[in-house]
Amino acid sequence: MAGKQKSAKAEKREKQEKADKAEKAERSAKAAKDAKAAKGSKESKDTGSGKAAKGAKGAKGAKAAKRSGGDGAGTVPLRELLRVTPGNRPDLSRLDPSATPGGPDGKAAGLAATALLAQPLGSLQERLYASSTAGDRRRVLLVLQGMDTSGKGGTLKHVIGMFNPSGCRIKAFKSPTAEELSHPFLWRIKQELPLPGEIGIFDRSHYEDVLIARVRELVPRNRVRARYAQINRFEQALADDGVTVVKVFLHIGYEEQRKRLLARLDDPDKHWKFNVGDIEERTMWPAYQEAYEVALERCSTEAAPWYVVPADRKWYRNWAISTLLREHLEELDPQYPKGEFDVEECRRLLLAS
Repeated sequence: MAGKQKSAKAEKREKQEKADKAEKAERSAKAAKDAKAAKGSKESKDTGSGKAAKGAKGAKGAKAAKRSGGDGAGTVPLRELLRVTPGNRPDLSRLDPSATPGGPDGKAAGLAATALLAQPLGSLQERLYASSTAGDRRRVLLVLQGMDTSGKGGTLKHVIGMFNPSGCRIKAFKSPTAEELSHPFLWRIKQELPLPGEIGIFDRSHYEDVLIARVRELVPRNRVRARYAQINRFEQALADDGVTVVKVFLHIGYEEQRKRLLARLDDPDKHWKFNVGDIEERTMWPAYQEAYEVALERCSTEAAPWYVVPADRKWYRNWAISTLLREHLEELDPQYPKGEFDVEECRRLLLAS
């Protein structure tokens, strides 16, 4: 009788294992299907960042871009969902700025998931910095671009705040000075690049010279066109020298920007952040969107791809950029250098001292 019971239990266990395998296979198939759906449908124009739910303006589109797992910890890397395919021009009007491709299920889950990234990000940064002491020249450059109020400053506060500031090099680029204008446009950028082992963050960047310069016609159009190729060569040289370039376009919606600007007007403590010129800039919104589309198309390369991060939801923006940085740092996989000394002998001397 005991043998029969044991056999029955074994049979039950085998059936459960088969069911578990079938469920796992189904989840994997669903994840692959979702990743494929995120590349866009035949009915919509290929936006180049369709890995982030091309044309998704509703819950259906956002769901298609979701990775498996409600906490955003699925099998499809976020960098694949949000990357602008080299040579393809994204249609920003068809990308929902309030979408959460690949993200956690809701704000509360997003805040919790972002908090959990602090430890691995801090550890990876320390290893990157430590490896530079042994001659490793690798470093990371995060480039943040976006319309006013899209969250460049918020990213610095909430995302970069998880790193050790001594290993970061932050630069907010303003209108060029007279001295900077006397040099080629990349000159001032080169002065602020991160050193080996550092994480550099640019709040605006060399892309201003193909964005506002194009929209405001600050230089002839043929000079702007030449700059795209110059930027690509510059970024390729950075990659060749050990710089991992992570370029993020914070995609905010027109109405969301109005809401954030009004909030600044309503709060006297935020008036210092309000610029009357932002109202005039809004009248040129279509021209800026076109300028961004062209820059994303011409300057998203294998060496330095662009990532479009929907920025209407601040919690998702912070989670997405933190996750992108984690994925890139994990790929670098920096290691602590080995000590070139006799550990036991040093211990003996210390104990004897």
